[in-house]
Amino acid sequence: MATRADAEKFDIITEHNEAKPSFDFDKSVSSDDSIFERFSEEDTKRVIRKIDRRLIPICGIMYCVSLLDRTNLSNAAIAGMTAELKLQTKNPDRYSVVTLVFFITYVLGQPPTTVLTRFLGPRVFLGTITLFWGATMIGFGFVKDWKTLVGLRVILGVLEAGFFPGCVYLLSTWYRRYDMGKRYALFYLIGCVASAFGGILAYGLMQMEGIRGYGGWRWIFIIEGCITCLIAFLGYIFLTSFPDNTNSRSIRFLTPDERRLVIARVNQDRGDADLEPFNLKKWASGGLDLRVWGYGICFGCATTVTYALAYFLPIILKNGLGYDTGTSQCLIAPPYAFAGIVMFATGWAGDKYRQRGAMVAFNAMLCIIGLAVMGWTYQDQRARYFGIFLATAGANANVPCVLTYQANNIRGQWKRAFCSAILVGMGAVGGIVGSTVFRSEDTPTYVPGLSVAMGAQVLILIIVSALTLSFRRANGRADREGGVVEGIEGFRYTY
Repeated sequence: MATRADAEKFDIITEHNEAKPSFDFDKSVSSDDSIFERFSEEDTKRVIRKIDRRLIPICGIMYCVSLLDRTNLSNAAIAGMTAELKLQTKNPDRYSVVTLVFFITYVLGQPPTTVLTRFLGPRVFLGTITLFWGATMIGFGFVKDWKTLVGLRVILGVLEAGFFPGCVYLLSTWYRRYDMGKRYALFYLIGCVASAFGGILAYGLMQMEGIRGYGGWRWIFIIEGCITCLIAFLGYIFLTSFPDNTNSRSIRFLTPDERRLVIARVNQDRGDADLEPFNLKKWASGGLDLRVWGYGICFGCATTVTYALAYFLPIILKNGLGYDTGTSQCLIAPPYAFAGIVMFATGWAGDKYRQRGAMVAFNAMLCIIGLAVMGWTYQDQRARYFGIFLATAGANANVPCVLTYQANNIRGQWKRAFCSAILVGMGAVGGIVGSTVFRSEDTPTYVPGLSVAMGAQVLILIIVSALTLSFRRANGRADREGGVVEGIEGFRYTY
């Protein structure tokens, strides 16, 4: 007979191997039907709120420092980095090179990351890479020339490559399809705090100019890197494992029956809560579905604008609209606050009315209007700033909307893992485009960059229209002929 000491010893061992799922549920004792009978609607809502409180805030906070660390270049640039490191050159544009190289390794690092998240466990994998990139950010504060800065950006791309797809994959395993819109919106909304208040934080850190002989822009990197390292430790403590991993201590905030309820709800919704053994062919076969690439292109087109704004908005406000450095950094916050409102509103409406494509199309059109106002009213400073509100809201609100769009229309654990990696990888391609289209020689109108951004939003509208027609045909055929969608009877696409 096992003793209590044996049980504790086993608990320690399984915590170090928490990525391995357990399949020993006694389904004969507690079937899905009996679990649903045991939980009232109010009880179920209470369990979901408990998961929300544990999972969404820590994922959002970690994503917040992720965004802050990859996009704080623009704040450092106008705080003195451009002059000190001699980045203001045209052939090549050194600032654009520094922003661009991050995305090369970020894209190349995407494919295996969701698999690593599953096998190593979210706490170990996501917490470790966050700690390492925080240390890298501290190193940014001590660079002597722009080439060293390029090297550190390459390393940062490798380390950050695993975070966003890992988080998206983790969140998708806990919720049903029509619960995801608001959750992805909240996750990304918390992350956007970095964009909203990163400029204000940078302005405060700039005041450390001269302390220990370092420029204010160096302290932006040093202090924000230290914050990231602290958040990494919090992530290791509070991140949860996957719901099917019953051996992990990180999900013991739920009772055994509550864990069974989570898995039963996901299985009832799409039948893929239980992990299949890893098969490389099955994982890679997700790439044969053209819809997967459609979601990825939509995401890349959205991030073309989000990254462009993140890297160039302070510069546009200073050089294009004529504000001073402090004002430019502080004026970043209001557009992102407005984006948060639009983001949650479209997420809520998408969940309530079970609409995905319509929300994506609405945000793309909002972004197009904002970009047009920014580009063709350049003699009116207030009108251009209003355009920034619309463009920022439309582009950023589409990030969780596109995430939910793809999450609602795929099933299977390994296809979901593959799609998460491809989606975020294509988002990084959008970052490559966004980091290069706003050139210093296009000041003050930036018409070429704005035109590329508008074209990306038009492409979103075209792809959403094509996907909608495809989904309607597939659902109609399944209704008429009793066919199977995504390999399971009763599943229907959401458009």
